[in-house]
Amino acid sequence: MIYLYYTDHFRSYNFGPEHPLNPIRLTLAYKLIEDLGLLDGQTELIRPGPASEEELHQVHTLEYIEAVRLEEPDMAFGLGSDDTPVFPGIFDASCYMAGGSIDAAKRMLEEDCSTFNLGGGLHHAFPTQAAGFCVFNDVALAISVLKKKFSSILYLDIDGHHGDGVQQIFYEDQDVLTFSIHESGKYLFPGTGFVDEVGAGQGLGYAVNIPMPMYAADEDYLRAFEDVVPRLFEWFRPDVVVAQLGVDTHYSDPLTSLNVTLTGYTQMVHRIIELTHKYAGGRLMALGGGGYNLAVVPVAWASVLHLMRDDPLPEYLPPYWVELFSNVVGCEPMTLPDIDMKPGKETQKRISAELSETLSELKRIHSEIHPGKLR
Repeated sequence: MIYLYYTDHFRSYNFGPEHPLNPIRLTLAYKLIEDLGLLDGQTELIRPGPASEEELHQVHTLEYIEAVRLEEPDMAFGLGSDDTPVFPGIFDASCYMAGGSIDAAKRMLEEDCSTFNLGGGLHHAFPTQAAGFCVFNDVALAISVLKKKFSSILYLDIDGHHGDGVQQIFYEDQDVLTFSIHESGKYLFPGTGFVDEVGAGQGLGYAVNIPMPMYAADEDYLRAFEDVVPRLFEWFRPDVVVAQLGVDTHYSDPLTSLNVTLTGYTQMVHRIIELTHKYAGGRLMALGGGGYNLAVVPVAWASVLHLMRDDPLPEYLPPYWVELFSNVVGCEPMTLPDIDMKPGKETQKRISAELSETLSELKRIHSEIHPGKLR
């Protein structure tokens, strides 16, 4: 069984009309999933409730939780920045976003299933800090719940931005292996996620990062993914996989400088699902995340659910949904397959050389910590 998490309360997580994180993308994704007929005996819709203070305290300090509850700008806690402004109702809205991932994790403790929280993936939040559009770190909260049953948890993050909050929270934890492939911090927020960020203490070697060159496209991403991720599965042997599936790697996304297509994105997601079935009994928690072109996100996340169900990707979009989308957004939605955005020869040469150097250094560093991990 696959449990899909969505509630209209997710629409309240709204930083304002000028902010790039538009919550309508979640509603449009849910409506597309519904119109595609995917809510059937194989996929069940769950409308989650809000996280409790006790649940939030598994990751966040009581002082920070109280600061969010006050709903007042406080830069000591990262509240009120341009990225994460305070708005009326921010506490309740953030609790619902976290509540979906927490409930999904609890469900995975109780039964052998997979879950997909459209509103999840807020990977930049820290125990005492809001950052990068993220107030409560639902990813870390879900992993904290999963740790009650599972002794090895693999976190895979394919968002265009480095999953810094999740990495930091589990940086000294050998039971959680965090992997992030993202546009290099040399060019993009949050400016972290380099190959030498490898964990510390008991968690040394359990953080893995692939910072991608600017303008990296499908073949670059798939090359890096295949060179590292299958080896991590084989070495770590996870009991369960948590995947943040942000789609801001897309060539049309306004906040990154990458050239991944929906085709490349779905190929990576397919491989995550395939490897999860091979090594982790199919236990996958999928989470949304970044993605700021409204024409891309709903199609991408509906495709994720198709792949989780082992269904073929849709050849067309339901006409009623396309009409709804066009009326709301004012343009046509993206379709599969989309344009192949291969860079020019000189740019591709630079990308390939930079990526080769990155992968070589990554393997060198990790082989010194855990020989054989990335053979």
